[in-house]
Amino acid sequence: MDKKLKGAVKMDTVNFILLGYDAETKFPLFGSYVKAGFPSPAEDYAEERISLLKFLSGNPTATFYVLLDGDSMIDFHLFEGDLLVVDRSLEVRSGDIILANLDNEFTVKMLEISEFGVRLVPGNKKYAPITINDNLELLVWGVVRGLARRFRK
Repeated sequence: MDKKLKGAVKMDTVNFILLGYDAETKFPLFGSYVKAGFPSPAEDYAEERISLLKFLSGNPTATFYVLLDGDSMIDFHLFEGDLLVVDRSLEVRSGDIILANLDNEFTVKMLEISEFGVRLVPGNKKYAPITINDNLELLVWGVVRGLARRFRK
C-alpha cells in the first residue's frame, strides 16, 4: 500500500478464484474423528461421502475463494498460498476474519469493533492494526468461513 498509516502496514495480495459448482466431487468421509494423539485402529470403510465444496461454503451462491499472499495473518494460522473460503452472506461480527477492501486495495484482517471504533487487526506483530477513520474507505466483501491448504504439491 502506498499510503503511509501509523506503524507498519502490510496489505496482503488477494487473488480471486472462481470455481464452478458443476465440477463437484464427493470424497469419502470416515464415520469417526481421527485422533491427533496416539494412533487408533483404522476404520475399514467410509460411512458416507462429503462434498468439500458444500462443507466449506454455507451459501454457495454467496461464496467465493481467494488465494492469500503475504505474512500479515500468520499468527491466526493463515499462510501464503492458503485458499480462503469467503462468504458474503454471513453477518459480520467483531472478531471475524474478513476480506476487506480498504481504499481500493484488498486485504484479509481480523475485524475489531469496540467502543473506541473499528480496526483491522493483522495476525503478525510486525504490523500495526489499521484504525478506520473518515479518511479511509472500508468495504467488507465477506467473512472468511474456512480454508483449504496443501501440505504437499
